[in-house]
Amino acid sequence: MHKWLSQNKNKLTALTGLLIVMAFIFQWIFSNRTAANIFLFIASLIGGFPIAVSAIAALKVKVISIDLLVTIAIFGAFVIQEFEESAIVAFLFLFGAYLEHKTLSKTRLAIQNLVALSPETALRQNNQEEFEEISVEEVEEGDHLLIKTGDKVPVDGIVLSGLGTINEASITGEPLPVSKAVDDQVFAGTIVEDGTIHMQAEKVGEDSTFGKIIALVEEAQDSKSPAERFIDRFAKYYTPAVLVLALIVFLFSRSISLAITILVLGCPGALVIGVPVSHVAGIGNGAKHGILFKGSDVIAKFSKVDTILFDKTGTLTYGNPEVTDSHYYLPDHDLVDRLLVSVEKESRHPLAQAILKHYQVSQSENILETTVIQGGGIMAKTHEHQILVGNPYLMKQYHITITEPMQKDINEMEQLGESLVLTAIDGSLALATGIRDQLRDGVKEDLQALKNMGVKNLILLSGDHQHSVDLVREELGLSEAYGNLLPADKAAFVKKRQSIGETVAFVGDGINDSPSLALADIGIAMGNGTDVAIETSDIVLMHSNFHRIPHALALAKATSRNMLENIIIALLVVVILLVSVFTNRAMNMAIGMFVHEASILVVILNAMRLIHFKNKQKLDTNQLFMNDLQVN
Repeated sequence: MHKWLSQNKNKLTALTGLLIVMAFIFQWIFSNRTAANIFLFIASLIGGFPIAVSAIAALKVKVISIDLLVTIAIFGAFVIQEFEESAIVAFLFLFGAYLEHKTLSKTRLAIQNLVALSPETALRQNNQEEFEEISVEEVEEGDHLLIKTGDKVPVDGIVLSGLGTINEASITGEPLPVSKAVDDQVFAGTIVEDGTIHMQAEKVGEDSTFGKIIALVEEAQDSKSPAERFIDRFAKYYTPAVLVLALIVFLFSRSISLAITILVLGCPGALVIGVPVSHVAGIGNGAKHGILFKGSDVIAKFSKVDTILFDKTGTLTYGNPEVTDSHYYLPDHDLVDRLLVSVEKESRHPLAQAILKHYQVSQSENILETTVIQGGGIMAKTHEHQILVGNPYLMKQYHITITEPMQKDINEMEQLGESLVLTAIDGSLALATGIRDQLRDGVKEDLQALKNMGVKNLILLSGDHQHSVDLVREELGLSEAYGNLLPADKAAFVKKRQSIGETVAFVGDGINDSPSLALADIGIAMGNGTDVAIETSDIVLMHSNFHRIPHALALAKATSRNMLENIIIALLVVVILLVSVFTNRAMNMAIGMFVHEASILVVILNAMRLIHFKNKQKLDTNQLFMNDLQVN
């Protein structure tokens, strides 16, 4: 029965409306009241049937729903032979449900567009080195694939050969295409606008970036905010309260018509639909702009944030640092380079990538054992050597002697704001490497935009030495900056700020940041960070697009504000209608139901504004940033 009703509910709504129109034609044109009543009688039965079925289904699970109010109202009007009232009430309620369904479908358009971008086939190289078309579900890690102009990239992977220009808007939200060459990463769901690429599959199916985006956004839409949980609790007690009110009114007035009118006018339809539709529209807008909110609860918390903590490398900076200084303390430079490169091949840290890029060696050593010292670096062993690669804290832990000339070199690099990577071999310091990363273009303007939106504290937390951190603080105008912090220190700092009543967000790339991301009221992960960071965070910025943070905050505030507006609109309409029953003789069921459905349309239209929401404060800065990209 429920399946049939679900498939035919719109047809029943249309038929009910048609019968009402026929009734008015016979009444007004042909002056045939009997025929009009017959049409209204049939319309009441057809329109009331699906509503009654929904009410009974809710009662079976011990829920007194709005459908029950409407069912009783229709039945009461039917009993007292007010067929015009019962038919119109049934039609308007069904039509309102139709509008809700259509609107929710529209607000989910961003997600539907994402799903539509999901590729269905791929060209895979077979044993005869020919490319054959297969279903994307058949692609496995390591497969070699061919993507031609106009094709969608089927899975995440790396370019083996060829050149191409790819539209990554579905992943990053950025409209400008990106050039791809050998060794560059490509993502599922993006489109090759020009060129041909031969790639190797690395992440397939739900493990791909695109798969995670869809999963995260769908999961987010199913979660509930405090406002939605309040509405659920409110509806649980409100509906029985309206039934009791209608009964009391009947007992005192002995007017069935008045009691039934109260049931109709007391329906809080706009209240029930207003908050979820705002929630879905806000999450859809975020997904369209490369921002993944993991639920409306996240939106509500983020809208109230007053303190944002930032990691440095890969967050405020590009995370693509370069080696700028090298000081050797052992004569065999080749051995030092070879051992350093061998160890850093085991790490994904941006500083490790800078070292691998700078120190070119013809061959590497076989690493037998690797131990990651949290907040310090790496201890590794080969057949002949023990190697330490990390910061001064690691050297201190292993009692590595640092002479005055060595310390002078280290101090000079720190004064220049360089990050330090020290290499010790067999208990002796062998190399001090200075690495510098570039601040993201436009990050200062982004931080100013956050201040303008009410964020009081912008704080830098870093494992780098204090002088380097202070230089960044001065350049960006941050509130505070703290260096030489271990992951545990960052997590403790998060707890400290929360303990004094601040709502804290932490932004990081996930390398040693996962504890802080999890502890913060809102964890914001840069999309190119580690998988664990994306899992433990509340907001994900796809493609590490820092410039989306101001839009995310503005959108969160707009969505929360929109939810509150819809709650106020819905409650005001119900109060005004109920008061009108007792103060205005012209008020009846049909008028009340019309106003009720109109209020649903108002909150829907209000929520739909979020679909096209733009952070006006950041338009100029973003345009400058896009212009810089075009120039570069």
